[in-house]
Amino acid sequence: MKKHIFSMVLVFGIYTAQAQETIYPAKSQEKPVYLTNAVIHVGNGQVIENGTLAFAKGKITAVGANISAGSDGTVIDLKGQHVYPGIIAPETSLGLVEFESVRATIDVREVGEINPSIRSIISYNTDSKVINTLRSNGVLLAGVTPEGGIISGSSSVVQLDAWNWEDAAYKTDNALHFYMPRLVAVNNGRGFSSGPANDPLKTGLEKVENVKAFFREAQAYLQEPKHAATNIKFESMRRLFNREQKLFIHCEVIKEMLIAIDFAKEFKLDVAIVGGADSWQITDLLKQNNIAVILNQPHSLPVMQDDDIDQPYKTAAQLQKAGVLYCLSNEGFWQQRNLGFEAGTASTYGLTKEEALSAVTLNAAKILGIDKITGTLETGKDANIAISAGDMLDMKSSIITRAYIQGREINLDNKQHQLFERYERKYGIAQ
Repeated sequence: MKKHIFSMVLVFGIYTAQAQETIYPAKSQEKPVYLTNAVIHVGNGQVIENGTLAFAKGKITAVGANISAGSDGTVIDLKGQHVYPGIIAPETSLGLVEFESVRATIDVREVGEINPSIRSIISYNTDSKVINTLRSNGVLLAGVTPEGGIISGSSSVVQLDAWNWEDAAYKTDNALHFYMPRLVAVNNGRGFSSGPANDPLKTGLEKVENVKAFFREAQAYLQEPKHAATNIKFESMRRLFNREQKLFIHCEVIKEMLIAIDFAKEFKLDVAIVGGADSWQITDLLKQNNIAVILNQPHSLPVMQDDDIDQPYKTAAQLQKAGVLYCLSNEGFWQQRNLGFEAGTASTYGLTKEEALSAVTLNAAKILGIDKITGTLETGKDANIAISAGDMLDMKSSIITRAYIQGREINLDNKQHQLFERYERKYGIAQ
């Protein structure tokens, strides 16, 4: 029996040794890089034809049409390729889930209903094989978000080229997440569901009142100068009430979004709505109250039965026209690699191509609170850059040829590419 177990361990050890990753974080930028003869999409609506972008020590140093490449660095002639800011996935379980069917690889939910002290960043797995599939499509930053309960904890922004979560951290604990109970029957992808009770409105409002009571208790606690005992949950709310942290409220329909606006008013919080399927119907209210919207799952059916079948495609343009700050997102983790293509869909339903690009770059950076250092290709910002042979927002022509995170040229290989090459060789069809 012992001999049999030893043989199994030996075989497993040999297998894992042969399957070791060859994709690892890049070294810090050593000398300046000049990207020349490129179509530069700045991310703020500006496009520079036949332009040059320079960066050194991880920061963009120059961008424009009349910039001379220096002799002190590496000059890369892109010959008309397109240069973009790296795409930002603002709300995702990336690095918290590896296999949805294997419980041991899921670290996205905590037990309990109200957990404001939970921090997703410390569970972020930089070794996830899913991360590299996003990078090869130009997604270079992500907002790693906890789930479960009503108040699920704080999300953090990570850059997708790191040895560990400390290296990956780009902006920690930038948002607290409130998953509002469903107040009406909504389309969950498998039909219309009214939730756990026959009267979702009554049940949902009771839960919302419990959350409000918790917020009021936390405010009262934080107003006291001294405490006999420390309440960790209340202490974790301090940055939220100081407006150093945003409250991301996950909700879809008008009734729920009105409650979100009420939260912003009563507690004087910086609130953004995640989901916002029906946000196009209350754009005036959203703008008046300075509420941003993270549109989730643009490639989906409408939430309400009476909505136009193509409403999810049109919502971004309606928010753009109304002057509401918004960005595009996706559900889950592996789906994030299609975020650029979903922006491309929005560009055929009312947005311009540059507005669609901003929806997954600059706008996302603004909502996440990182727009001073990334989101556009402007002097002084981090060199988070994706280079495509064609249109990065078009599934057919997008081919990411190079990418940089904070000036480091990253490896664009991934497990799926490796498997493709493996079976090309097996069946003798390698080119």
